[in-house]
Amino acid sequence: METIIPEYEIIGNPKLPTGSEPEANKSMPNNNLLEPSTRSTNNRYSAPAPANKAQSFQPTIQPAYQPPPNYKIQGPIMKNEAPARIIPIAALNPYQGRWAIKARVTAKGDLRRYNNARGDGKVFSFDLLDSDGGEIRVTCFNAVVDRFYNVIEVGKVYLISKGSLKPAQKNFNHLKNEWEIFLESNSTVELCPDEDGSIPRQQFSFRPITEIESAENNSLLDVIGIVISVNPSVPILRKNGMETQRRILNLKDASGKSVELTLWGDFCNKEGQKLQEMVDSGLFPVLAVKAGKVNDFNGKSVGTISSTQLFIDPDCPEAQGLRAWFESGGRNTASISISKELMPGGSKNEIRKTLTQIKDEGLGRSDKPDWVTAKATVVFIKTDNFCYTACPLMVGDRQCNKKVTQSGNKRWLCDRCNQEFEECDYRYLLQVQIEDHTGLTWVTAFQEAGEEILGCSAKEMYLLKYELQDDTRFGEIIRSRLFHQYLFRLKIKEELYGDEQRVKITVVKVDKVNYSAESRYLLDMVTKNFPNRKQF
Repeated sequence: METIIPEYEIIGNPKLPTGSEPEANKSMPNNNLLEPSTRSTNNRYSAPAPANKAQSFQPTIQPAYQPPPNYKIQGPIMKNEAPARIIPIAALNPYQGRWAIKARVTAKGDLRRYNNARGDGKVFSFDLLDSDGGEIRVTCFNAVVDRFYNVIEVGKVYLISKGSLKPAQKNFNHLKNEWEIFLESNSTVELCPDEDGSIPRQQFSFRPITEIESAENNSLLDVIGIVISVNPSVPILRKNGMETQRRILNLKDASGKSVELTLWGDFCNKEGQKLQEMVDSGLFPVLAVKAGKVNDFNGKSVGTISSTQLFIDPDCPEAQGLRAWFESGGRNTASISISKELMPGGSKNEIRKTLTQIKDEGLGRSDKPDWVTAKATVVFIKTDNFCYTACPLMVGDRQCNKKVTQSGNKRWLCDRCNQEFEECDYRYLLQVQIEDHTGLTWVTAFQEAGEEILGCSAKEMYLLKYELQDDTRFGEIIRSRLFHQYLFRLKIKEELYGDEQRVKITVVKVDKVNYSAESRYLLDMVTKNFPNRKQF
């Protein structure tokens, strides 16, 4: 037990009980708790009163006013300076007074500068993990950044106290904690010199790739998989005119699904380059992604953000199990990509229609577009205006892609971004006639679908037709792509052209017919529509 206040002034008007010790003995509270030095100076209070004066003593007389004890005017000297008790991160809440946490830094964000109505500022954040598995984000602003930015190192263990807790901003914070710590001028951050083996170096909450299909757009999650392919890094211009890098790779796991992972910025040249070298040499590493961002454009994919962390061949049970599965036969197991619109055998929500059914059932005429799959053959491709010159700048996490025009100085101008640049992109805008056993229709195929149909990029075709003017080679490519059968994922929506309403059919995805999957689909249709068929 710790004595906090050795003595204190009398509160109220206490009365002595009849037959008690001499009243003077009790006029001083806590007399028995006084230190010996104090007791010796107050002996006069314990001396018995003379007998002839005992009758005149009034036990209810209020003691004379005593000045406050010395500790009151000595400020922090008598303040309880015992160190704050270390508590688990999970026990933190805004209503606690003194607290301290001991945790390992698992991630450290970049120093960012901002400007708002209150002026310029700077901010950085780091994530903590303690021995109980609790995680929390810590944020520092302005002067506090100067104190702690160079102190914090990933992997080190720190003792942190005297910060304020505020609700976590879930749009930017993937940790499973409803609070964030904001360090202030009186906050303390002390490095623990001795390594604490009870605190793990990292903590994951892996989701199987098959569950990413149902994950919400823009949500953050952890995923682990075998890297089966890595594309080269390509430069991308952002809207602010700054250039960044983008690299796409593919992961697969034992769930039978694969997913695209898009690396941005420094991830392309660090981890991305190492992964490409490993895959090119015949190695297929395990990659763990912490805090990847889900994107639902054209299927589901995962992308990196500033707080994302990548771990190549991590030392964890999940990675070891995945490696064992891959080496024991998973290498040769086929997987279905969730990053593309799935076709027969893959999508549970697929609606298969013939081309005549699209017209006869009035698809696309409601408020929302209709999405269907059709198996059809390409019979004609228009070669006039088959592509357009597009803006390469990034708007947020997507490319602008608006049409650009060439100015007098031979530079390309985007009216939307209001910027000029030396090189533009070339994107398909194909008008294609497709036909099945019931009829034919016109569809519009944009970039990815156009590349799948023609087998080459829009830039190659543009150069052949307009710069090299090689009409012979251009025509050969067009003719070679006719009468090929595909599975088309179609978006059907009625749109206004001038004063006329027209149904527009857009090709979202094109896949070559997988005859094994198509046969299974037809057998399922037979079973569904003819349940009482004779068995052979």
